Amino acid sequence: MRRSLERAPRGVRARERMEREPGAAGPAPAPLRHLREALRTALARIRDGESRESSEIFEQQRFWDTLGQTFKATSQEATKLSLAFSRPPLPSAEDCQKLSEGVQNAVLAAATVYYWLPKGQGEAARAGTTLRKMVRDATAEVVEGMIQLTDVILSTPLQSLSQEQLISTGSIWEACEQISHLPQDNHAAVLSAMAAYLGVVRDAVEEMEQYMCSQAQREDQDPYSDIMEDEELGSRGNRDTYWSEADRKLLSPCMGLMKASKACLKKLLGAVKVHGKADTPEQVAQLDDLADITNEISPSVDELALSMYPPMNQLSVRLNQLQMFQASLLCPKGYLR
Repeated sequence: MRRSLERAPRGVRARERMEREPGAAGPAPAPLRHLREALRTALARIRDGESRESSEIFEQQRFWDTLGQTFKATSQEATKLSLAFSRPPLPSAEDCQKLSEGVQNAVLAAATVYYWLPKGQGEAARAGTTLRKMVRDATAEVVEGMIQLTDVILSTPLQSLSQEQLISTGSIWEACEQISHLPQDNHAAVLSAMAAYLGVVRDAVEEMEQYMCSQAQREDQDPYSDIMEDEELGSRGNRDTYWSEADRKLLSPCMGLMKASKACLKKLLGAVKVHGKADTPEQVAQLDDLADITNEISPSVDELALSMYPPMNQLSVRLNQLQMFQASLLCPKGYLR
């Protein structure tokens, strides 16, 4: 009877188990768990939220200066949090609360500044969809990094600074440094996006060209290359590594489409660089449309290249050719003249 009275109630024991994170050396500080939930909420709002219409004059330089300051403050708070949990003993409950509040305030400040970026009205016409997406993604990456760091601290035994904690802290530093490399108007943002899409297409073309050369060399060295095709299979029976004659008939048109898309994107990028403007809402919207179009072309080229590798599924290749052709038709002819 006495033993049952001395044992803690089941609800108390359950709470104690919940407060202990997997792998942690002791009870997880409650402020850190609350911080993690607050960061997850903030991240969801950043991903789903959108900057608001405002009649206030948008001060571009003030926006970028303030955003840079909030990212720098977030980086510093991440460093303080990581160092505080890098070696025993654990910070006191009061210190843990202060650390958590410092991180939360810095992250919320960065998110608040992101919402300053308007939708391209009046004096703020340079802030289009492409630019806002880049700033949103950069802000979300910082919050994601902070959530990851908090997870690592809560789940790792407190003995010394772990490799995971070092990596998480470093990823936050890198994410916060991105702010200095972000384009500061929609024209620059669209150019940056289009250059990235062109890079994907260029890589896909080069990789396929290299693969076709290596495939030709392998077949030249294949001692069985002169063996007739299997009557039932319609090939030499090793279609996982070689193209059949029917496959080869599709390679040239596919490469032609991929190279044409590469040339189209390159020419479009040059035209936007020279003639593109972001001085009015109409110009900003046109630039955003161009970014969306090139974003359609890039993955279609990548999908076509992937479907070309043996064993080739000819139906998939033809469908990808069609999708790529349809995406290419969206390119505005005026920019390509």
